[in-house]
Amino acid sequence: MKILVTGAAGFIGYYVTLQLLARGDTVVGVDNLNDYYDVGLKKARLQEISTQAHAQHFKFIQLDLADVASTTALFQTEQFDRVIHLAAQAGVRYSLQNPNAYVQSNLVGFTNVLEGCRHNQVQHLAYASSSSVYGGNTKMPFSEKDVVDTPVSLYAATKKANELMAHTYSHLYGIPTTGLRFFTVYGPWGRPDMSPFLFADAILNNKTIKVFNHGDMMRDFTYIDDIVEGVVRVSDKPATPEGNGSVPYRIFNIGNSQPEKLMDFIGIMEDAFGKVAEKEFLPMQAGDVKATYADTSALEAWVGFKPHTPLKEGVAKFAAWYKTYYKKT
Repeated sequence: MKILVTGAAGFIGYYVTLQLLARGDTVVGVDNLNDYYDVGLKKARLQEISTQAHAQHFKFIQLDLADVASTTALFQTEQFDRVIHLAAQAGVRYSLQNPNAYVQSNLVGFTNVLEGCRHNQVQHLAYASSSSVYGGNTKMPFSEKDVVDTPVSLYAATKKANELMAHTYSHLYGIPTTGLRFFTVYGPWGRPDMSPFLFADAILNNKTIKVFNHGDMMRDFTYIDDIVEGVVRVSDKPATPEGNGSVPYRIFNIGNSQPEKLMDFIGIMEDAFGKVAEKEFLPMQAGDVKATYADTSALEAWVGFKPHTPLKEGVAKFAAWYKTYYKKT
C-alpha cells in the first residue's frame, strides 16, 4: 500500500508514518517545515524516521500544499492508494494573529489535496479535523451528531470548512472521505505551543504558568498512541454511506472520553517533574472553550477501538522524553 502522509514532520504525522512503515507500507511524507514552531524539532522527527528498520520505504518531500502546481505534480507522479492528511496551520490562539496562514494551509491546501484525490483514483482520504469545531456547544459529551455551527476561532472555522469541502467531493465524485476530530493530543515529540510543553518549560525553569479562566477549564487529553491507532484503523476502512445515504463520508471523534480539570492536569505535570509551578490566574482567552469531552461510541462501532491511556501514564511518558530530549533534568 502506498500512502501519502501530509504533515509528516509534525507531531501526529511523525507517529502515523512510523506505524505505517512498521507494518510494511510505502510512505511518502510531505511537509512545508514552516517556522510556526521549532523547525529543529520537526527535522529531528524526520531524522528519527530515517533510523527505523523500514526507512527505505519512506520518502520525504518538502512541499507547500497551497502550491497548486507542486501538489498536482505530487499526486500525478506518485499515484497514492490512500491519503492521510494531517498538514494544517495549527493553534487556536495563533489564528487571531495570523489568519492568512490558516486560509492558505487549511483551505487552499486542503482544496489542492481534494483535487489530487479526485483526479488520481485515491481509494480513501482520511483527514484531521478538530474538537474545536464544537465551538460554543455546551452539551457534554460532544457527539458527531451535534450541530457545529458556532465556531469561536478562525482555526475552528477552517476545520469545519474542511468537513464541508470533503462532503462535497464525496458527493460529487464518490471519493470516500473520513474526518477525524482530535481532542487535545499530547505525548513525546509533541508540539511546543501546547500546554504540556509550556508547563514543562515553566516548571523546570522557574517560570510562571499562565492559567486561563482562573483554572476553571476541562480538557479531554488524548495520548498520541491512541490517536495514531485510531487514525490508521480508520484509514484502513474507507468511508461508506451512512444509513440510507449515498455519500461515502464519515466523521469521528478521537478522544479519551475522560475530561480532566486543568488544575488536576497541572498537578500531574508537577508530580511528573518533581516541582511545583508558579501560577498566574488569568481570564479566558479569546478563541478558547471551557471544556471538551469526546463521545467515541461511533469510532468504537466503526473500527473496534476506543482511546484508553490514563493521563498520569501518558504524562509520565511525556516527562521522561522531555527531560531526555531537552537535557533539563
